Amino acid sequence: MTATIQLISPVNGRVYAERRCANPAQIEQALAAAATAQASWKRRPLSERAAFCNAAVDAMLAMKDEIVPELAWQMGRPVRFGAGELRGFEERARHMIALAPEALAAIEPTPVDGFRRCIKREPMGTVLVVAPWNYPYLTAVNTIIPALMAGNSVILKHASQTLLVGERFAEAFRRVNLPEGLFHNLLLNHDQTAAIIASGRVQQVNFTGSVGGGRTMESAASGHFLGLGLELGGKDPAYVRADANLDHAVENLVDGSFFNSGQSCCAIERIYVDEKIYPAFVERFVALTNQYVLGSPLDEATTLGPMVNPGAAEFVRGQIADALAKGAKALIDPKAFPLDAPGSAYLAPQVLIDVTHHMSVMREESFGPVVGIMPVTGDDHAIALMNDSEFGLSASIWTQDLAAAEHLGNAIDTGTVFMNRCDYLDPALAWTGVKNSGRGVTLSRLGYEHLTRAKSFHLRHEI
Repeated sequence: MTATIQLISPVNGRVYAERRCANPAQIEQALAAAATAQASWKRRPLSERAAFCNAAVDAMLAMKDEIVPELAWQMGRPVRFGAGELRGFEERARHMIALAPEALAAIEPTPVDGFRRCIKREPMGTVLVVAPWNYPYLTAVNTIIPALMAGNSVILKHASQTLLVGERFAEAFRRVNLPEGLFHNLLLNHDQTAAIIASGRVQQVNFTGSVGGGRTMESAASGHFLGLGLELGGKDPAYVRADANLDHAVENLVDGSFFNSGQSCCAIERIYVDEKIYPAFVERFVALTNQYVLGSPLDEATTLGPMVNPGAAEFVRGQIADALAKGAKALIDPKAFPLDAPGSAYLAPQVLIDVTHHMSVMREESFGPVVGIMPVTGDDHAIALMNDSEFGLSASIWTQDLAAAEHLGNAIDTGTVFMNRCDYLDPALAWTGVKNSGRGVTLSRLGYEHLTRAKSFHLRHEI
């Protein structure tokens, strides 16, 4: 009997959608069709690939009115913010399409008489994309569009929590008549996903998810000599220097901490503030946090929706309780947010002070609406604390001194250094992590290098 997957909505705890997992025949058909389609797709001119991909982006944007409330029901994003994900989706997709001619162009070494020498970029083959629920369009498009532009076929395994997103991708490509077999959306369980990775039928796997999930991917891929890109967890820090624009820093760090209920791999989870401005920063941070409206994501007035499920909210409640037991102080009164209740997916934002690195909330990924704030004596103190983590996805420095920010950025163990902004992916820059935040690259021209292989031509034409 084919297993089914139920999508339980965080809005009301009820089944929102239910689908059957792919059966063995469907998986075999997808793998075979992907290989066949890719063989001819890679020979298509880049301009034709771009036309299909741009049209698919247009088709996805045309579904905005259906997609925005679907996102709210599936993972709790307030409808007032739903269109923002589609804007980011378009920005990344259009950039990677436009970048393809440059990124995929042959590399021409210094000419040598009598020889034609170059390095070409060849597609990998079939790319498996394993996408998460928290930014379901943004994370998936990071690989899907550049993989197709590079001449690959794509199999998408989306998170069961956002299974309708995979169907939207499939519908967009269907509407533009993408050649049959190039894109498949498969609803898979963990065992089926591992079997596909180990099958030898895919040549690249790009996974976004937890550290534990990344280890599972590595285990499944072990010994099969395929490419593996992993974007994993984060415990992203911010450092607010004494010369920072205080209002700007507060506004953006509150948003960076609590947007999407803190459910972002690059959300701000710990903040270090120069002791000279620490009291003023905390006071303003708390005042702005108290302005959030916790409620149904279907209500336009809501600015903070539920977490993805009650279990995720309980984990964060546990971190807060642990911190309080060890001497931390909570500055937000949960009673001001009536929907917050034990066992509920609805969780009030929380700001903690008197925190230390002996507390889980300052070391383990929270992935929720809580942030700890610590005073520091200066740059060296801040850098030591920022680097005291098993993660290294992004870090932000808030200062009016560009040279200082770049100098400090060189000392931080992280994939991306921000100055006076946070929680954003620039598609022109490499998105990558260090330590337990992952390996590999998406976006930028370097992202294309991870979706292709080098092929050298050494042609002697004068004998």
